[in-house]
Amino acid sequence: MKISFHGAARSVTGSRHLVQAGGTRVLLDCGLFQGRRQEAERQNRNLGFDPKSVDAVLLSHAHIDHSGALPALAKYGFSGKVHGTNATADLTEMMLADSAHIQESDCRYVNKKERRRGKDCRRPFYDSDDARDIVRRFVSTRYGDVLSVRPRLKASFHDAGHILGSAAVRLMATAGGSTKTILFTGDLGRKQMPILRDPEPPTPCDVLIIESTYGDRVHDETVEAAKAKAQALVAHAVAHRSKIIVPAFAVGRTQDIVMWIKDLVKEGRIDPLPIYIDSPMALRATEIFRRHPECYDEETYRALTSEGDPFIARYIHYVGSVQESQNLNSMKGPCVIIAASGMCEGGRVVHHLKHAIQDEANVIAIVGFQAEHTLGRKLVEGWETVPIFGVLTPRRAQVVRFNGLSAHADRNDLLAYVRAITPAPDKIFVVHGEEKQSFSLAAAIRSEHPGIEVTVPEPDSTHEI
Repeated sequence: MKISFHGAARSVTGSRHLVQAGGTRVLLDCGLFQGRRQEAERQNRNLGFDPKSVDAVLLSHAHIDHSGALPALAKYGFSGKVHGTNATADLTEMMLADSAHIQESDCRYVNKKERRRGKDCRRPFYDSDDARDIVRRFVSTRYGDVLSVRPRLKASFHDAGHILGSAAVRLMATAGGSTKTILFTGDLGRKQMPILRDPEPPTPCDVLIIESTYGDRVHDETVEAAKAKAQALVAHAVAHRSKIIVPAFAVGRTQDIVMWIKDLVKEGRIDPLPIYIDSPMALRATEIFRRHPECYDEETYRALTSEGDPFIARYIHYVGSVQESQNLNSMKGPCVIIAASGMCEGGRVVHHLKHAIQDEANVIAIVGFQAEHTLGRKLVEGWETVPIFGVLTPRRAQVVRFNGLSAHADRNDLLAYVRAITPAPDKIFVVHGEEKQSFSLAAAIRSEHPGIEVTVPEPDSTHEI
């Protein structure tokens, strides 16, 4: 048996891990690379394998760096099924349609300019037809159910607590008379986070593929400290009639923030102020959240049954049209504007940053991971001038980072996850992290478990298991 790592190897995005067992080839995730535009496009157009040779896909969750290249499989000959949880199937359908639309729009814009220069037209990586095609191949399942994916290959999905429907994938493969169990964490969440249940404990396995987004650090900000910071920011916005711009992923993080703000109001720590959710995708994602209360933790489920819709309040406004979004730029504060994308690489948040970033009274609240080379990463690193729509723009607004809201397990969580696997796995592959994070986590695992073979795989490398 073999595993080939064609993405999220010594990097965070583009999760694609190909398992070969006998004559069967199963892909764990099929995500898009994100970051520098030209480099990401080159990586995305080279999947690293022949889609026709893949028998099935097991999808950990709907985030685009895990699901976003799925339509390319359909485009280039994949004829199998895509397996994931019920909520993941619903979210992925929405996200792939949006991704295809963005690519088609980008190509139209670029080609309009290229034609003037007499250059050949670009084609999108995939289009809306490809996205619809792959969605028709989805087979959704419940947590814990064991699926027969192929004659000698079974799989099950276990709650990872990262976003709605997210799962650690357990794969049991038989080849050459032996059976191996592979556990792929996908993205691991954290305990005691809003809305979702805590991650399930790991199941026994021979091989563990573990994420390492925060493999070199501990989330040092408690929920209480984060609440106090938010309370101070709201007081600042009220005093200065300013805006708090929150770049947030439409799926998961936006819903968490809504619940978090409602808690602060309920606790009397802040007075209600206008909250604008300026993301059509977040609106659609919130509708999907409403359809899947089976993923909620007890507190959220109780609130749903006793208080009604957990995502609605009189001070929360969902923005639909482009005109409504544009009106926010000329509106006076105090207010909070939550908009995608979470790494500030596209979407309506970039327009809000363009209009708000030069006012020192405004605040940009960073609430999630920011990949290398993204605008969000530049803001976190304190760049005084940042590129927005290709124009270098002075940054005068405050940038405040919240570590307590991360939906990713930290170093201690990841090490505890490994310790909980009994008996210990024979091999561990550390993925989904920048090199520093992955190698740091790998070293810590080796130190605690000298008998385990721990590898940080190189991109496009293949390993016997």
